[in-house]
Amino acid sequence: MVKCRACETPITKSFVDLGVSPLGNSYLRPDQMADMEPFYPLHALVCDECLLVQLDEFESPEHIFTEYAYFSSYSSTWLDHSRQYVDDVVKRFGIGTSSFVVEIASNDGYLLKNFVRLGIPCLGIEPAQNVAEVARKIAVPTHCAFFNRAEAGRLLSQYRRADLMVANNVFAHVSQLNSFVAGFKLFLAADGVITFEFPHLLQLIENGQFDTIYHEHFSYFSLHSAKSVLARHGLRIFDVETLPTHGGSLRLFVCHDESKKHESQPRVAALGDLEKKAGLEGIDGYTGFAETVHRIKRDLLGFLIKAREGGKRIAAYGAPAKGNTLLNFCGIGTDFVDFTVDKSPHKQGKFLPGSRIPILRPEELAARKPDYVWILPWNLEAEIIKQCREDYGVKATFFVSHPRLKVIP
Repeated sequence: MVKCRACETPITKSFVDLGVSPLGNSYLRPDQMADMEPFYPLHALVCDECLLVQLDEFESPEHIFTEYAYFSSYSSTWLDHSRQYVDDVVKRFGIGTSSFVVEIASNDGYLLKNFVRLGIPCLGIEPAQNVAEVARKIAVPTHCAFFNRAEAGRLLSQYRRADLMVANNVFAHVSQLNSFVAGFKLFLAADGVITFEFPHLLQLIENGQFDTIYHEHFSYFSLHSAKSVLARHGLRIFDVETLPTHGGSLRLFVCHDESKKHESQPRVAALGDLEKKAGLEGIDGYTGFAETVHRIKRDLLGFLIKAREGGKRIAAYGAPAKGNTLLNFCGIGTDFVDFTVDKSPHKQGKFLPGSRIPILRPEELAARKPDYVWILPWNLEAEIIKQCREDYGVKATFFVSHPRLKVIP
């Protein structure tokens, strides 16, 4: 019996079953192509009690994240987003040279380098040693560890409590959710602020974003389910912003429940009302998503079959984990897609897990001249098309598959 990682209630209700899939970021080297790949069930469930959508844990976070292939700094859109965030929070909360900023899952220093530039003391906490080393090389202080309550206690023997804690796109990656949230409660200064960013479950449902479900994402949050787990540890959401990143995200502003400094803002209640109207405060709002997923799969396969039978050559752009969910669920390999390209040198020369599609440099799009380019990281559609046309001279027709198949001449 699977138990909810937030409230520990046994859960049996299906949200969507995506079959079996390898780990989304387990890219293969050429010398591994004869090896067997492990595949795991990719079946998202929803808790009747707290309505948290989640996957069972088949591989430990230590196995998934200790050596990691994702580096944040290869997206100009994400770098711009991070710079704007720093400008905004510095002004709003008076963050300055006497403050202390801590980012959890700080990756390659993509965000904290902006605080370093301003002379604001900061610390990154990043579990992947290979990624942490990249951050240190650009002078971002980085502690290599998984963050939880025990680690927060150890850190307090070396550092003071944080005035600002940042957690971008890590909430979903945590298997031991209660210990993780308890760490924030312990490490946050009395009137400090935490900001969490994560893809919004409402957008996932409304826009058919099933490919954002993969084993590295243990949980999928609404405002309702996030509020529940934070409140369990004495933390309060006092403001919220909706963001366009990752197909539609939330940014929560969180403080100690007992803090008098941060008054609750109207946007929290307004978003709560929106989720309630969408049915996310009752179990019935989570039914029917599977049929949306199956329709997207049928439309995509119909398009690919017609293109291939018409003699068209298809390549892809990107090697994101979401793309690997999509490819494996739909059973797509080199029979449909000749190759994909990615800007990250950490992925080039490898092969996508499961589908075994080769990952090449972006320059190969212009050299090999495919008829179609399938944008796998659909949340970066505009950035990728502009980059391909202006930087690489690509003449192909682009397409994305979510929420409906869209062809971009």
